[in-house]
Order: sequence, then C-alpha cells, then structure tokens
Amino acid sequence: MRGANLPDHLTGGPVIAGLALVGIVAGVLVGSSGLGTVAGCGLGSDLYPSQTAEDWVDQADHVVVATPVKERTINRHDYPNGIFEYKVERQVSLKAEDSLWTSKQPERSLGDEFDLVAPGWRVFRETGNRFKDTNANAPRLEVGHTYLLALRWVDGRWTVLGEGAALPFDDRTVGQGEWCGRELSGEDVARGERFSRPDESSLEESLHGQNARAVTRALDQASKK
Repeated sequence: MRGANLPDHLTGGPVIAGLALVGIVAGVLVGSSGLGTVAGCGLGSDLYPSQTAEDWVDQADHVVVATPVKERTINRHDYPNGIFEYKVERQVSLKAEDSLWTSKQPERSLGDEFDLVAPGWRVFRETGNRFKDTNANAPRLEVGHTYLLALRWVDGRWTVLGEGAALPFDDRTVGQGEWCGRELSGEDVARGERFSRPDESSLEESLHGQNARAVTRALDQASKK
C-alpha cells in the first residue's frame, strides 16, 4: 500500500483538460486518448475502482463532503544525493460536513473528524525552498477547500478509493475548487470538457457542476443495480 491516500491514474476528464487550458501544469499533452502531464498530475493507478457511481457503492464505506481543518508533516524521507534534500507527506485532519451515502455494512463508522495521508512537500537541497507534491489527477487536500470523498477503511486508516473518488467540491459544486495543488473555477473545468474523452463515463463527468443532492441520487440509483 502506498503512503498517500489518492493513488494516481491517467484520465481524460474535464478537470485535467481544464488544467491544460489555464496553463497550470507545464508540459501538458493533449491527444485523442485524453490528457496526461509530466509535473505531478500524470500516470498512475487506483487502489480500488473509483471512476463511477457503481465503483463508489461497491468499494467505499462512506461518501462524505469534507473540509480539511489542519495538517502536519509526517513520514520524512531523506535523499542521499540529488537536487532534493528530503520529502515529507502530510497528515490532514478533515471535518465531515455531510454524509451523502454509507454502505449497509461499513468496515468502520466515520466520526465528525477523520485523518487522511496526503502529498506533502519536496525540499531543495541547495536553497531549502520547498514545492508542493501532488498525486496524479487528484486534489491535494488543502485547508480552505471542500471535497467530495469516497472513503474506505484499509489497514487501520481511512483512504480514498482512488483519484476518481476525490473531487473538488467548493461551494458544494462538483468539479469546482482545488485540483493538483491549484485552484480551478467552475468555468475553467467547463471549458476543459471540450477536450475530455467522448466515452468518458466517470462520476466527475456526469455530475460536473451539480450539487450534493445530485450525488446522493446517483449513488442511490447505483445501489439498486
């Protein structure tokens, strides 16, 4: 199991296209198979299927609206040589603002607050300056933003199923907010939809711009299948 809770996965969804359009990440490639990047938002794989509503209800214990309230650095890894001196992860404490769905047999109940391990920082050896680590095609989980998360209890801690199960949710709107360490507006994401794959069927794509009620409705429908 990897240290971070948001496993990386290549996707052609509207948020990634939005990143390309607003020039957030250098080296963005646009093609018929979707978008990939080379600076923290690129290739990877999910711990569990996470792209669709069916994935969420099959794999998650809880789906919540959550807001990070504090963080601390953990899991320092030192580099013996190279431009980086070390990297750290973050333990992010989140407040569960609203529970949208719960499995009939969850592995564990979810309290008002819970912790996730999230990408942290890399520190340059020569200057001591740091820059944000990110997971591919996923929010970084930053204080001041709100997220829609599909959570599963794994090996004694909460984890997100994968990049498709961690969505920006500022102003309680799917696809609006922090993504790969930068903030995208709803307009940025909407513009990106023009470049997403025509066969895209992710929950992010189908519920883009909608609210919590739409999310709950989609999950309830998936539960009945």
